[in-house]
Amino acid sequence: MSLPTTLLEHLGGTLLLLGRSLKHLGTLPRQHRRFIEQCYVIGYTSLPIVTILSFFIGSVLALQSGYSMENFGAKQFIGTLVGLTMAREMGPVMVAILIAGRVGSAITAELASMKVYQEIDALTTMNIPPERMLVLPRLAAIVVMMPVLTIIANLCGWYGGALVCEYTHFISVDSEAYFTALKAYMKPSDIMDGLIKAEVFGFVIVLVCCYIGLNTRGGPREIGASVTKAVVASLILILVLDYFVTKALLFS
Repeated sequence: MSLPTTLLEHLGGTLLLLGRSLKHLGTLPRQHRRFIEQCYVIGYTSLPIVTILSFFIGSVLALQSGYSMENFGAKQFIGTLVGLTMAREMGPVMVAILIAGRVGSAITAELASMKVYQEIDALTTMNIPPERMLVLPRLAAIVVMMPVLTIIANLCGWYGGALVCEYTHFISVDSEAYFTALKAYMKPSDIMDGLIKAEVFGFVIVLVCCYIGLNTRGGPREIGASVTKAVVASLILILVLDYFVTKALLFS
């Protein structure tokens, strides 16, 4: 089977999974415990690593831009550069990559294990659609938690940049000037664009990982292969979608 045919087959299967999941949207209030559990797994448990990494990404952005902009006498715009870069690009993309590696791999491993050990077949036999029980709560949870994680990532990145600017001798931009520059050129639309990106990335990651997990065939060895496939596919889709979503938002 050729590559385009395989890609179209997987695209069709993913869209069918989405359709079957959304068909059960009315049952979501009755699944509030599963929804809350998934919010905890996706959001709360990811918070420490998102906080630490975004803080240091903001710090590195400030350090690199401060070193370069010193030559042009433009250090006063470091806050603008770090703020816009985190809000529009680094915040949503970094959170999406972390979710793909941490949450996406866990989702794929869990669903692939259930498929290999015939737990999915058992649910189907009991007339319990796996899309309703296993996919829909995760899709709803990622829609809620991605904006929260992205906002936290932005804030940590901004404050990381502020600390570097204030306490690095060759930059020496105080935090007040840093945040003044950040607020002067930051528009609400910049933050909203980043949140829209995060929503798209998160939704696609969970959908793809659920699809690959539920379509695992074979024995235990295939579980690891499915996890690898899901993470790689998610990372590729994040970067591809980043271009197209950015272009759509810039020219909308």
